[in-house]
Amino acid sequence: MLSMLLDRKARFLKIYANLPLGVRGEIIVVLEEKGPLTWNAVFVEVDVDTPLSSSILEKLEHLGII
Repeated sequence: MLSMLLDRKARFLKIYANLPLGVRGEIIVVLEEKGPLTWNAVFVEVDVDTPLSSSILEKLEHLGII
């Protein structure tokens, strides 16, 4: 489980690092509990490893974004 989470995090960070700065303000995912989240907001959640970050990364993987 932990290795899968780290793999998702690494894929997200690699994609995020290669995004143009203007794109980072665009909405990437909408969660029922939080609403729409931008690339920047997701980066903060993932970087700090919040409890919400695992569900965000799971959804991004399901959507084929990471």
